[in-house]
Amino acid sequence: MARLRSKIWVQAYLKRLELQTIAAYVTAHGDDQSGAILVKVIRRDGSAQLYQKTFDLNNNRNEWVKILEGLDVEVDTLLERQKVNDPDLWVVEIESADGQNYLDEF
Repeated sequence: MARLRSKIWVQAYLKRLELQTIAAYVTAHGDDQSGAILVKVIRRDGSAQLYQKTFDLNNNRNEWVKILEGLDVEVDTLLERQKVNDPDLWVVEIESADGQNYLDEF
């Protein structure tokens, strides 16, 4: 099965968020072909969640898993460490008052 390029996935995700009037930004542009993607969701109360795509062997499908939840600055600290270790990493940040992120559609 062919894998969707990271750049195309990010573009499609940003368009989906735009259609819902959710502000979204690429804060780290990784490898266009196969860079890993992390999604940070910033809520109005100053908290944030960080999601990473994983493969579920039991269900034989990709799914998004929350890898961290806490204050915005805590999530940023982890992201900075991740970017140092993986220069091909994409980071998409979205601002969603209620935490809606539409990752379940991707």
